Amino acid sequence: MLEKAFSGDKRYWGWIFALLAVIGLGFIFYLRQYAEGLTITGLSRDVTWGFYIAQFTFLVGVAASAVMVVLPYYLHDYKQFAKITILGEFLAVSSVIMCMTFIFVDMGQPFRIINVFLYPSPSSPMFWDTVSLAGYLVLNALIAHVMLTSERQSIAPPKWIKPIIILSIPWAVSIHTVTAFLYCGLEARSFWMTAILAPRFLASAFSSGPALLILLCLLLRKFTKFDAGKEPVQKLAVIVTYAMSLNVFFILMEVFTVAYSSIPHHTAHFEYLFLGLDGHSALAPWMWVSSALAVLALILLLNPSTRRKEGILVFACLTVFASIWIDKGLGMVVAGFIPSPLGTVTEYTPTFPELMISAGVYGLGLLLVTGFYKIALSVRKELPT
Repeated sequence: MLEKAFSGDKRYWGWIFALLAVIGLGFIFYLRQYAEGLTITGLSRDVTWGFYIAQFTFLVGVAASAVMVVLPYYLHDYKQFAKITILGEFLAVSSVIMCMTFIFVDMGQPFRIINVFLYPSPSSPMFWDTVSLAGYLVLNALIAHVMLTSERQSIAPPKWIKPIIILSIPWAVSIHTVTAFLYCGLEARSFWMTAILAPRFLASAFSSGPALLILLCLLLRKFTKFDAGKEPVQKLAVIVTYAMSLNVFFILMEVFTVAYSSIPHHTAHFEYLFLGLDGHSALAPWMWVSSALAVLALILLLNPSTRRKEGILVFACLTVFASIWIDKGLGMVVAGFIPSPLGTVTEYTPTFPELMISAGVYGLGLLLVTGFYKIALSVRKELPT
Protein backbone atom coordinates (compact mmCIF):
# COMPACT_ATOMS: atom_id res chain seq x y z
CA MET A 1 0.00 0.00 0.00
CA LEU A 2 2.94 2.34 0.44
CA GLU A 3 3.09 2.94 -3.30
CA LYS A 4 -0.15 4.93 -3.06
CA ALA A 5 1.69 7.67 -1.20
CA PHE A 6 3.88 8.20 -4.28
CA SER A 7 1.10 9.06 -6.68
CA GLY A 8 -0.87 12.27 -6.87
CA ASP A 9 -1.60 15.42 -8.84
CA LYS A 10 0.50 18.59 -9.08
CA ARG A 11 -1.14 20.10 -6.02
CA TYR A 12 -0.27 17.04 -3.95
CA TRP A 13 3.37 17.00 -5.07
CA GLY A 14 3.66 20.76 -4.59
CA TRP A 15 2.64 20.27 -0.96
CA ILE A 16 5.06 17.36 -0.55
CA PHE A 17 8.01 19.32 -1.93
CA ALA A 18 7.15 22.30 0.27
CA LEU A 19 7.23 20.04 3.33
CA LEU A 20 10.51 18.48 2.20
CA ALA A 21 11.99 21.97 1.88
CA VAL A 22 10.94 22.80 5.46
CA ILE A 23 12.34 19.50 6.71
CA GLY A 24 15.60 20.10 4.82
CA LEU A 25 15.96 23.59 6.29
CA GLY A 26 15.34 22.23 9.78
CA PHE A 27 17.91 19.48 9.22
CA ILE A 28 20.53 22.04 8.16
CA PHE A 29 20.03 23.92 11.43
CA TYR A 30 20.11 20.63 13.32
CA LEU A 31 23.52 19.86 11.82
CA ARG A 32 24.70 23.19 13.18
CA GLN A 33 23.29 22.29 16.60
CA TYR A 34 24.97 18.90 16.40
CA ALA A 35 28.30 20.56 15.71
CA GLU A 36 28.06 23.46 18.18
CA GLY A 37 25.80 21.95 20.83
CA LEU A 38 22.74 23.35 22.58
CA THR A 39 24.50 26.70 22.98
CA ILE A 40 22.73 27.82 19.80
CA THR A 41 19.40 27.44 21.65
CA GLY A 42 17.94 29.73 24.29
CA LEU A 43 18.47 27.13 27.01
CA SER A 44 20.62 27.99 30.01
CA ARG A 45 21.77 26.60 33.36
CA ASP A 46 18.49 27.70 34.95
CA VAL A 47 16.15 26.75 32.09
CA THR A 48 17.22 23.32 30.88
CA TRP A 49 13.97 22.33 29.11
CA GLY A 50 12.55 24.68 26.52
CA PHE A 51 10.72 24.75 23.21
CA TYR A 52 11.65 21.20 22.18
CA ILE A 53 10.33 19.54 25.34
CA ALA A 54 7.28 21.82 25.34
CA GLN A 55 6.38 20.61 21.84
CA PHE A 56 6.96 17.03 22.96
CA THR A 57 4.54 17.56 25.85
CA PHE A 58 1.90 19.08 23.59
CA LEU A 59 2.19 16.39 20.90
CA VAL A 60 1.93 13.54 23.40
CA GLY A 61 -1.56 14.88 24.05
CA VAL A 62 -2.39 14.94 20.35
CA ALA A 63 -1.20 11.33 20.07
CA ALA A 64 -3.21 10.21 23.11
CA SER A 65 -6.37 11.81 21.75
CA ALA A 66 -6.77 9.04 19.16
CA VAL A 67 -8.48 7.07 21.91
CA MET A 68 -11.48 9.40 21.59
CA VAL A 69 -12.36 7.80 18.23
CA VAL A 70 -10.90 4.35 18.86
CA LEU A 71 -12.89 3.74 22.05
CA PRO A 72 -16.38 4.59 20.67
CA TYR A 73 -15.83 2.72 17.40
CA TYR A 74 -14.15 -0.48 18.54
CA LEU A 75 -15.50 -0.82 22.08
CA HIS A 76 -19.03 0.60 21.70
CA ASP A 77 -19.54 -0.18 18.01
CA TYR A 78 -20.31 3.44 17.16
CA LYS A 79 -20.43 2.99 13.38
CA GLN A 80 -20.50 6.73 12.63
CA PHE A 81 -16.78 6.85 13.46
CA ALA A 82 -15.97 4.15 10.89
CA LYS A 83 -14.57 6.63 8.37
CA ILE A 84 -12.43 8.66 10.77
CA THR A 85 -10.98 6.06 13.12
CA ILE A 86 -8.13 5.24 10.75
CA LEU A 87 -7.43 8.98 10.46
CA GLY A 88 -7.15 9.24 14.24
CA GLU A 89 -4.78 6.28 14.40
CA PHE A 90 -2.54 7.67 11.67
CA LEU A 91 -2.54 11.05 13.42
CA ALA A 92 -1.43 9.26 16.60
CA VAL A 93 1.42 7.47 14.78
CA SER A 94 2.64 10.73 13.24
CA SER A 95 2.39 12.59 16.56
CA VAL A 96 4.39 9.94 18.45
CA ILE A 97 7.13 10.07 15.82
CA MET A 98 7.26 13.85 16.23
CA CYS A 99 7.43 13.41 20.01
CA MET A 100 10.39 11.08 19.68
CA THR A 101 12.09 13.43 17.23
CA PHE A 102 11.74 16.39 19.61
CA ILE A 103 13.35 14.31 22.37
CA PHE A 104 16.09 13.32 19.91
CA VAL A 105 16.95 16.94 19.03
CA ASP A 106 16.78 17.99 22.68
CA MET A 107 19.36 15.42 23.76
CA GLY A 108 22.26 17.48 22.40
CA GLN A 109 24.38 14.46 21.52
CA PRO A 110 21.63 12.17 20.22
CA PHE A 111 23.53 8.96 20.94
CA ARG A 112 22.89 9.59 24.63
CA ILE A 113 19.38 8.29 24.14
CA ILE A 114 20.86 4.82 23.57
CA ASN A 115 21.81 4.83 27.26
CA VAL A 116 18.11 4.68 28.16
CA PHE A 117 18.02 1.21 26.60
CA LEU A 118 21.56 0.10 27.49
CA TYR A 119 21.14 1.06 31.14
CA PRO A 120 17.40 0.92 31.89
CA SER A 121 16.28 2.46 35.17
CA PRO A 122 12.77 1.27 36.13
CA SER A 123 12.69 3.82 38.97
CA SER A 124 12.87 6.67 36.46
CA PRO A 125 9.70 8.08 34.84
CA MET A 126 11.82 8.86 31.78
CA PHE A 127 12.37 5.15 31.23
CA TRP A 128 8.64 4.42 31.47
CA ASP A 129 7.82 7.35 29.20
CA THR A 130 10.14 5.89 26.56
CA VAL A 131 8.51 2.47 26.93
CA SER A 132 4.98 3.86 26.78
CA LEU A 133 5.66 6.00 23.69
CA ALA A 134 7.40 3.20 21.78
CA GLY A 135 4.67 0.74 22.72
CA TYR A 136 1.91 3.14 21.70
CA LEU A 137 3.60 3.73 18.35
CA VAL A 138 3.82 -0.01 17.67
CA LEU A 139 0.22 -0.62 18.75
CA ASN A 140 -1.27 2.13 16.56
CA ALA A 141 0.88 1.28 13.57
CA LEU A 142 -0.09 -2.39 13.83
CA ILE A 143 -3.81 -1.65 14.30
CA ALA A 144 -3.89 0.82 11.42
CA HIS A 145 -2.07 -1.58 9.09
CA VAL A 146 -4.24 -4.60 9.94
CA MET A 147 -7.53 -2.71 9.76
CA LEU A 148 -6.67 -0.96 6.50
CA THR A 149 -5.45 -4.20 4.92
CA SER A 150 -8.68 -5.97 5.94
CA GLU A 151 -10.72 -3.11 4.55
CA ARG A 152 -8.80 -3.21 1.29
CA GLN A 153 -9.43 -6.95 0.92
CA SER A 154 -13.08 -6.56 1.98
CA ILE A 155 -12.68 -9.14 4.73
CA ALA A 156 -13.31 -9.07 8.47
CA PRO A 157 -10.24 -8.15 10.54
CA PRO A 158 -8.55 -11.08 12.32
CA LYS A 159 -9.85 -11.83 15.80
CA TRP A 160 -6.42 -11.43 17.41
CA ILE A 161 -6.42 -7.69 16.69
CA LYS A 162 -9.35 -7.00 19.06
CA PRO A 163 -7.32 -7.53 22.29
CA ILE A 164 -4.60 -5.29 20.88
CA ILE A 165 -7.16 -2.57 20.15
CA ILE A 166 -8.51 -2.86 23.70
CA LEU A 167 -4.94 -2.68 25.06
CA SER A 168 -4.28 0.50 23.07
CA ILE A 169 -7.07 2.36 24.93
CA PRO A 170 -5.53 2.39 28.43
CA TRP A 171 -2.11 2.67 26.78
CA ALA A 172 -3.22 5.97 25.23
CA VAL A 173 -4.09 7.27 28.69
CA SER A 174 -0.77 6.02 30.04
CA ILE A 175 1.45 7.97 27.63
CA HIS A 176 0.18 11.35 28.83
CA THR A 177 -0.10 10.22 32.44
CA VAL A 178 3.54 9.13 32.51
CA THR A 179 4.50 12.39 30.81
CA ALA A 180 2.74 14.28 33.60
CA PHE A 181 4.64 12.17 36.15
CA LEU A 182 7.91 13.38 34.59
CA TYR A 183 6.98 16.85 35.81
CA CYS A 184 4.92 16.44 38.97
CA GLY A 185 7.49 14.06 40.47
CA LEU A 186 10.10 16.83 40.65
CA GLU A 187 9.67 18.17 44.17
CA ALA A 188 11.94 21.16 43.60
CA ARG A 189 9.63 22.50 40.88
CA SER A 190 6.50 23.62 42.73
CA PHE A 191 4.71 24.76 39.55
CA TRP A 192 4.52 21.16 38.32
CA MET A 193 4.16 19.45 41.69
CA THR A 194 0.41 19.03 41.68
CA ALA A 195 -1.67 15.84 41.69
CA ILE A 196 -4.04 17.33 39.13
CA LEU A 197 -1.39 17.65 36.43
CA ALA A 198 -2.13 14.25 34.83
CA PRO A 199 -5.94 14.84 34.63
CA ARG A 200 -5.26 18.33 33.30
CA PHE A 201 -2.94 16.92 30.62
CA LEU A 202 -5.58 14.38 29.60
CA ALA A 203 -8.36 16.98 29.45
CA SER A 204 -6.24 19.23 27.24
CA ALA A 205 -5.29 16.24 25.07
CA PHE A 206 -8.90 15.15 24.56
CA SER A 207 -9.81 18.66 23.43
CA SER A 208 -6.84 19.66 21.24
CA GLY A 209 -6.52 16.29 19.47
CA PRO A 210 -10.16 15.89 18.38
CA ALA A 211 -10.20 19.60 17.46
CA LEU A 212 -7.28 18.97 15.11
CA LEU A 213 -9.00 15.86 13.73
CA ILE A 214 -12.12 17.90 12.97
CA LEU A 215 -10.02 20.43 11.07
CA LEU A 216 -8.27 17.65 9.13
CA CYS A 217 -11.61 16.03 8.21
CA LEU A 218 -12.96 19.34 6.91
CA LEU A 219 -9.73 20.00 4.99
CA LEU A 220 -9.99 16.57 3.37
CA ARG A 221 -13.56 17.32 2.36
CA LYS A 222 -12.44 20.58 0.76
CA PHE A 223 -9.44 19.24 -1.15
CA THR A 224 -10.42 15.61 -1.78
CA LYS A 225 -13.57 13.60 -2.35
CA PHE A 226 -13.46 12.20 1.19
CA ASP A 227 -16.40 13.21 3.41
CA ALA A 228 -16.37 12.04 7.01
CA GLY A 229 -20.01 13.00 7.37
CA LYS A 230 -21.73 15.65 9.47
CA GLU A 231 -22.66 13.47 12.45
CA PRO A 232 -19.13 12.21 13.26
CA VAL A 233 -17.78 15.76 13.08
CA GLN A 234 -20.51 16.99 15.41
CA LYS A 235 -19.88 14.14 17.85
CA LEU A 236 -16.20 15.06 17.90
CA ALA A 237 -17.24 18.66 18.53
CA VAL A 238 -19.22 17.53 21.60
CA ILE A 239 -16.15 15.64 22.85
CA VAL A 240 -14.04 18.79 22.38
CA THR A 241 -16.64 20.81 24.27
CA TYR A 242 -16.70 18.59 27.34
CA ALA A 243 -12.93 18.07 27.38
CA MET A 244 -12.21 21.79 27.01
CA SER A 245 -14.66 22.55 29.81
CA LEU A 246 -12.77 20.14 32.08
CA ASN A 247 -9.44 21.61 31.02
CA VAL A 248 -10.51 25.14 31.93
CA PHE A 249 -12.03 23.88 35.21
CA PHE A 250 -8.77 22.17 36.17
CA ILE A 251 -6.76 25.30 35.39
CA LEU A 252 -9.10 27.42 37.53
CA MET A 253 -8.74 24.91 40.38
CA GLU A 254 -4.97 25.32 40.23
CA VAL A 255 -5.23 29.11 40.14
CA PHE A 256 -7.61 29.14 43.14
CA THR A 257 -5.43 26.78 45.19
CA VAL A 258 -2.30 28.81 44.54
CA ALA A 259 -3.94 32.22 45.01
CA TYR A 260 -5.88 31.28 48.16
CA SER A 261 -2.95 29.57 49.88
CA SER A 262 -0.63 32.48 48.98
CA ILE A 263 2.47 30.33 49.42
CA PRO A 264 5.21 32.52 47.86
CA HIS A 265 7.17 29.85 45.98
CA HIS A 266 3.89 28.58 44.45
CA THR A 267 2.41 31.95 43.53
CA ALA A 268 5.67 33.21 41.98
CA HIS A 269 5.30 30.92 38.93
CA PHE A 270 1.74 32.01 38.23
CA GLU A 271 2.68 35.62 38.85
CA TYR A 272 5.44 35.31 36.27
CA LEU A 273 3.09 33.67 33.77
CA PHE A 274 0.26 36.18 33.97
CA LEU A 275 1.68 39.38 35.47
CA GLY A 276 5.43 39.21 35.12
CA LEU A 277 8.04 38.92 37.84
CA ASP A 278 10.93 41.29 38.65
CA GLY A 279 10.41 43.12 35.39
CA HIS A 280 10.33 39.92 33.30
CA SER A 281 7.04 39.25 31.51
CA ALA A 282 7.79 37.59 28.16
CA LEU A 283 5.09 34.93 28.58
CA ALA A 284 2.38 37.09 30.13
CA PRO A 285 0.85 38.37 26.85
CA TRP A 286 0.82 34.84 25.44
CA MET A 287 -0.95 33.43 28.51
CA TRP A 288 -3.64 36.11 28.44
CA VAL A 289 -4.20 35.34 24.76
CA SER A 290 -4.46 31.63 25.63
CA SER A 291 -7.00 32.39 28.37
CA ALA A 292 -9.06 34.62 26.09
CA LEU A 293 -9.07 31.99 23.34
CA ALA A 294 -10.17 29.31 25.83
CA VAL A 295 -13.12 31.42 27.00
CA LEU A 296 -14.08 32.30 23.44
CA ALA A 297 -13.92 28.65 22.39
CA LEU A 298 -16.19 27.59 25.25
CA ILE A 299 -18.73 30.29 24.40
CA LEU A 300 -18.91 29.03 20.83
CA LEU A 301 -18.87 25.31 21.66
CA LEU A 302 -21.29 25.25 24.60
CA ASN A 303 -23.97 26.89 22.48
CA PRO A 304 -25.40 24.12 20.23
CA SER A 305 -26.61 26.62 17.62
CA THR A 306 -23.10 27.97 17.04
CA ARG A 307 -21.41 24.58 17.40
CA ARG A 308 -23.54 23.13 14.59
CA LYS A 309 -22.53 25.87 12.13
CA GLU A 310 -19.52 24.53 10.29
CA GLY A 311 -17.77 27.85 9.76
CA ILE A 312 -18.03 28.75 13.44
CA LEU A 313 -16.98 25.23 14.43
CA VAL A 314 -13.78 25.59 12.40
CA PHE A 315 -13.00 28.86 14.16
CA ALA A 316 -13.79 27.31 17.56
CA CYS A 317 -11.50 24.35 16.88
CA LEU A 318 -8.71 26.70 15.84
CA THR A 319 -9.11 28.68 19.07
CA VAL A 320 -9.08 25.48 21.15
CA PHE A 321 -5.95 24.22 19.43
CA ALA A 322 -4.17 27.58 19.67
CA SER A 323 -5.14 28.08 23.32
CA ILE A 324 -3.83 24.68 24.40
CA TRP A 325 -0.70 24.97 22.25
CA ILE A 326 0.17 28.27 23.94
CA ASP A 327 -0.55 26.82 27.39
CA LYS A 328 1.41 23.57 26.91
CA GLY A 329 3.70 24.45 24.02
CA LEU A 330 4.95 27.71 25.52
CA GLY A 331 3.98 28.22 29.15
CA MET A 332 3.78 24.85 30.89
CA VAL A 333 7.40 23.74 30.66
CA VAL A 334 9.23 27.06 30.85
CA ALA A 335 7.23 28.35 33.85
CA GLY A 336 8.45 25.41 35.92
CA PHE A 337 11.97 26.85 35.76
CA ILE A 338 11.03 30.52 36.35
CA PRO A 339 11.79 31.46 39.02
CA SER A 340 14.39 28.86 39.98
CA PRO A 341 14.27 27.13 43.40
CA LEU A 342 16.71 29.85 44.58
CA GLY A 343 14.36 32.62 43.38
CA THR A 344 16.40 33.59 40.33
CA VAL A 345 14.45 34.85 37.31
CA THR A 346 16.17 33.82 34.08
CA GLU A 347 13.92 34.26 31.08
CA TYR A 348 13.97 31.92 28.15
CA THR A 349 13.30 32.79 24.52
CA PRO A 350 13.68 30.18 21.74
CA THR A 351 16.32 31.15 19.21
CA PHE A 352 15.88 31.19 15.45
CA PRO A 353 17.78 27.88 14.98
CA GLU A 354 15.53 26.32 17.64
CA LEU A 355 12.42 27.46 15.81
CA MET A 356 13.76 26.24 12.46
CA ILE A 357 14.60 22.80 13.86
CA SER A 358 11.12 22.64 15.42
CA ALA A 359 9.56 23.66 12.11
CA GLY A 360 11.48 20.80 10.48
CA VAL A 361 10.05 18.33 13.00
CA TYR A 362 6.53 19.62 12.42
CA GLY A 363 7.19 19.39 8.69
CA LEU A 364 8.14 15.74 9.16
CA GLY A 365 4.89 15.14 11.04
CA LEU A 366 2.81 16.82 8.34
CA LEU A 367 4.62 14.77 5.70
CA LEU A 368 3.77 11.56 7.56
CA VAL A 369 0.14 12.59 8.03
CA THR A 370 -0.10 13.48 4.33
CA GLY A 371 1.37 10.15 3.24
CA PHE A 372 -0.72 8.08 5.64
CA TYR A 373 -3.92 9.87 4.73
CA LYS A 374 -3.13 9.50 1.01
CA ILE A 375 -2.79 5.74 1.51
CA ALA A 376 -6.02 5.49 3.51
CA LEU A 377 -8.08 7.56 1.08
CA SER A 378 -6.65 5.72 -1.94
CA VAL A 379 -7.65 2.38 -0.42
CA ARG A 380 -11.12 3.71 0.35
CA LYS A 381 -11.42 5.00 -3.20
CA GLU A 382 -10.73 1.54 -4.64
CA LEU A 383 -13.49 -0.11 -2.62
CA PRO A 384 -16.79 -0.81 -4.39
CA THR A 385 -19.53 1.60 -3.38
